[in-house]
Amino acid sequence: QVQLVESGGGLVQAGGSLRLSCAASGRTFSSRAMGWFRQAPGKEREFVASIVWSGGTTLYTLYADSVKGRFTMSGDNAKNTVYLQMNNLSPEDTAVYYCATGLLFTREARNYDYWGQGTQVTVSS
Repeated sequence: QVQLVESGGGLVQAGGSLRLSCAASGRTFSSRAMGWFRQAPGKEREFVASIVWSGGTTLYTLYADSVKGRFTMSGDNAKNTVYLQMNNLSPEDTAVYYCATGLLFTREARNYDYWGQGTQVTVSS
């Protein structure tokens, strides 16, 4: 059974940084896309970043315009773990952050078939 477990969320002041981790188990994730999504209260889930790699080499990364230049997604294929380094955080980044995996390298949540339980990120002003 596939399991994704996020960690690293918390409370941070505006301008601060957090690093989220997502540990995957249950299958090999090489050649599958791994993504981060977020959902703020009263809003729809939105794409944050995605990565795909093969043989331990990152092939492509994709970012939402709202986080480009501030967030960096990376992965450790050997550990089946992906990370989301978030810098220069703002209150608008407050949301539950979800890790997901899917067969397509895409921004569309519907193409990701396994999801974690989410981790809360709160940015105070």
